[in-house]
Amino acid sequence: MTVLDVTRPVLDRTSSLVLTPAVVAHRGASGHRPEHTLEAYRTAIRMGADDIELDLVITRDGVLVVRHDAELSRTTDVADHPGLAHLRTTRTIDGVETTGWFVEDLTLAQLKTLAARERMRGTRSANTAWDGLEGVPTFTEVLAMVGAESVRRGRAVGVMVELKHAAHFESVGLTLDVPLLSDLGRHGLDHPWARVTLMSFETTVLRRLAGRTRLPVVQLLDRGHRRPADLAAAGDPTTYADLASPEGLARIDDYADGIGAHRELVLPRDAAGAIGEPSSLVRDAHRAWLTVHVWTLRAENRFLPANLRRGPAPDAHGDMAGEVRALLDAGVDGIITDHPGVALRAARGY
Repeated sequence: MTVLDVTRPVLDRTSSLVLTPAVVAHRGASGHRPEHTLEAYRTAIRMGADDIELDLVITRDGVLVVRHDAELSRTTDVADHPGLAHLRTTRTIDGVETTGWFVEDLTLAQLKTLAARERMRGTRSANTAWDGLEGVPTFTEVLAMVGAESVRRGRAVGVMVELKHAAHFESVGLTLDVPLLSDLGRHGLDHPWARVTLMSFETTVLRRLAGRTRLPVVQLLDRGHRRPADLAAAGDPTTYADLASPEGLARIDDYADGIGAHRELVLPRDAAGAIGEPSSLVRDAHRAWLTVHVWTLRAENRFLPANLRRGPAPDAHGDMAGEVRALLDAGVDGIITDHPGVALRAARGY
């Protein structure tokens, strides 16, 4: 999604711009369909989401595909394929040791034999009805679908692209930014008016992209005590809390147009897990001319602040709309959510 200058006039939904604040569908409408499937994206667009958010990883033969994790067993049926059993291995990515099947070990042809499935099978059991109905889409397949849906619905649908594990993939000889810009160029989307935003938790790849494209760049910020994987691997002690400070935001402004902050950086929770007054992050970011998106809002009680939960069932839906309104009151420019319909109703009253 093009990061909007909040001083510009707000236009209606027939415009090429979107109303602010933007509602962004996280991995598609992943509260309703298995994440990162074409149907999850289409469902989000039908709901009226301004943008879809997707995560990119890369195959052994250098093709960008859409998955949140480099390891595939949580969101595909890879474990059910005897012909791929020999590829099961243990690997450390971003400091976390994981055993399974990794996307960089499979060719695109091998990946295309897999079927997608719901990640949160206990929490979102209804989504399992769509297990096995789709495969893993490539980045270019998603771009083609978004272009077609934009024409069909008479409105431009934006794409917020997160590059996952960039330093890890580079360490095995696979870069994300070169095929990324190539794919965008083939679809006519590598220009400043395209509804595309480039994001990462890692600073190195974003700095490199800022010098190679005029598309807007967003630095993602995790909880304060954590560190960007690329900086940690290089021995740099910088934490996300450091980046979220006024001094850190000034550094981010050197290469980025906005930040994508963990929601608790904007609405801190107290010892009981409840939210109250916002932090100064949005104000500080706006002073540095950075827009602020927040991630990831989910409707289930288990993910909500304690004072917005409804009833004792952890998987029942609580008052996510209340969290949306609190974030909007704090001044954020965009909401990234698994449940875009709830966010749209809270933000715009429909």
